[in-house]
Amino acid sequence: MTKKILYGLMLLMSFAVAAYATIAYAVFPLGSLVHPDMRINFENHRIAVYLHIFASSLALLIGPFQFSKRLRASRPMLHRHLGKVYLGFGVALGGLSGLLMAVFAYGGLGSNLGFGILAVLWLFTGARAYWAIRRGDVIDHQRWMIRNFSLTLAAVTLRIYLPLSMVFGWPFELCYPIISWLCWVPNLLIAEWIFNRPLSV
Repeated sequence: MTKKILYGLMLLMSFAVAAYATIAYAVFPLGSLVHPDMRINFENHRIAVYLHIFASSLALLIGPFQFSKRLRASRPMLHRHLGKVYLGFGVALGGLSGLLMAVFAYGGLGSNLGFGILAVLWLFTGARAYWAIRRGDVIDHQRWMIRNFSLTLAAVTLRIYLPLSMVFGWPFELCYPIISWLCWVPNLLIAEWIFNRPLSV
């Protein structure tokens, strides 16, 4: 029951953030919903921003379904096709454009490194998941996919921490570099804990 609740929560939050990002960047002028200090950078790198937003939203929409045992068992070909779209378009394009965005991220070196390492690890874990399934190692593939999607969920945790920092009135210029790490490091640690937690007797 707990697993079903957590899965449903992950599904809901992934869809909510993907829908928000898609609407925010498809309907409103670019940069109109971000901090004013970030707007100029967004306007100067339109292609990278749009590519990252829509590719990452695609990854958020597809990712949760890839963890459905029912889908893998009943529709294995659909699982494979969705996996190719997730990795080939969502992660690959989203990661590469995210790496470019990290170069001009607001907040200086802290944000550059936080978002840059996130992009590199997202691409790396996606590549490892792909090569694992190519050689037929399903267990290793699943482990790398869990790591990869924990990084995909940085898009969700980012949009939890940013509003919280605003609610508490913390300075944006101080919080943003911290959140560039906080949005993904705990996610990845939880993924690693899943693999290494003690087995129940």
